[in-house]
Amino acid sequence: MHDPASNAAQLASPSYVLPALDQDFLLAEAQRGVRFLLEYEKAEQALRRWAVRSTIVVFGSARVREDGPGRQASWYAAAREFGRLASLNGGALRANQGGRDNVIATGGGPGLMEAANRGAAEAGAPSIGFNIRLPHEQEPNAYSTPDLTFLFHYFAMRKMHLAMRANALVVFPGGFGTFDELFEVLALMQTNKMRTIPVVLFDEQYWRSVVHFDTLVETGMVSRAELDLLSFADTPAALWDLIAKADGIALPPPKGTP
Repeated sequence: MHDPASNAAQLASPSYVLPALDQDFLLAEAQRGVRFLLEYEKAEQALRRWAVRSTIVVFGSARVREDGPGRQASWYAAAREFGRLASLNGGALRANQGGRDNVIATGGGPGLMEAANRGAAEAGAPSIGFNIRLPHEQEPNAYSTPDLTFLFHYFAMRKMHLAMRANALVVFPGGFGTFDELFEVLALMQTNKMRTIPVVLFDEQYWRSVVHFDTLVETGMVSRAELDLLSFADTPAALWDLIAKADGIALPPPKGTP
């Protein structure tokens, strides 16, 4: 009897691997658009499962430590307390019917991001960590909700998820990364690419010492109305008050309201 020809070469061929299981195929340059879509969908579906309707985004330095020098300890404590306050009062505990509102969302890493996630966890509320793959400083902190702790390769997709549900942006002291995220959101609002939301900078002395905002108006780079997109606060309670008083911010009904 004639032995059939071996099909081992066909079975071993990369072309025979299912596309969804073919890492070389998925990581090729031609599939960048597919990977971009996957990064969007993975986070999107998880957020929907947790009924996250809106967020409060907290930016700030990854280098600040709870016991750090100078003002670092006070910044960490303030971010932690704000995360707790916003989570208790904003609807993250699902006080609203149909979804969670004003869920704390951070870049997911250490420092002031950790502090905000920690405050939310202490309130018993979920919080989000939108991590980005970086050569250093970035690893998920221990306080973001595990099911809502994401890892992105593309900065653009991470920024989109940070912005698309945001009811407010709170910016604690930070460096280049914090500046990038702050001014990108301001530019999106300035150009009507996203709705206007409260943008509150914590520690007015710090921010006015590192950015001379009024010079932008004096030299005609931005209008006074555009600069008014920014506000400042120096306590966690003041941060929350500014956000809670803003138009269009969804808050849970008062206790006893049917």
